[in-house]
Formats: sequence, C-alpha cells, structure tokens
Amino acid sequence: MPRSEGFSASQRYDIDRAIRAAETASRFEFSVYVGSCEGEPRAYAERLHTSLGTPQRSVLIMIDPQRRVLEVVTGSVVRRDLDDDHVKLAVVAMQSALSVGDLVGAIERGLAQLSDAARAPETLHTD
Repeated sequence: MPRSEGFSASQRYDIDRAIRAAETASRFEFSVYVGSCEGEPRAYAERLHTSLGTPQRSVLIMIDPQRRVLEVVTGSVVRRDLDDDHVKLAVVAMQSALSVGDLVGAIERGLAQLSDAARAPETLHTD
C-alpha cells in the first residue's frame, strides 16, 4: 500500500485499483512504498519486503522520489514466474514515466507489467 502523504484521494484510488488488478491477475501480493529510504536503497527495500505478511508471495515497489531511487523486490515464490528480465523491463517503463514526473503513472505501469509477467500461463488440455 502506498503511503498516502502527497497523493490526492483520486491518486490513492488509482494506485489501490492498480494494486488490486495486479493481485487479481497474478495471484501474488503487491505493495508500493513511496517515501524516503534510510541508508542503502536496496537494503532498505529488502527490509520493507521482509516485513510484509507473506514476503515469499509478495512484490514490493519502493520509490524514493527525492533520491530518485526505484527498487523492486520479489519473494521466492514470485521469482518462479517473474524473472529478473521482466522486472528490468517494468523498471524501465517506470523510470520513463518518472522522468516526466508521472509518479502515479509509473506505479500503475509497473504494477501492470509485473503482474502480467507473473501471471501463470494458461494451459490448454487436449484429450
């Protein structure tokens, strides 16, 4: 869930809707943290991720707008379906939106790409 400071009610709604859509599509849990990170960004993001209810089935997007830092942390179960290349593509899409000041759009794009990549492929049974 994103921290609510600095977001309008409409923006919080859009982010919440994007999180729910990502969770529904992938069956994994998604969290977003927007705010200051303490110390080394990757380590801070990993600590946040570890504090989630089910970190092994979770994806955390951490954005520190002041330091211009973006981190994505995935749990061990999630990594079975969501590899590093897919995460890198989502990060590039988010960075593109962030570069023009579209924080909410970056979050929405990242969530959509990550959940789409993490979605289990449909299987066709032929008998």
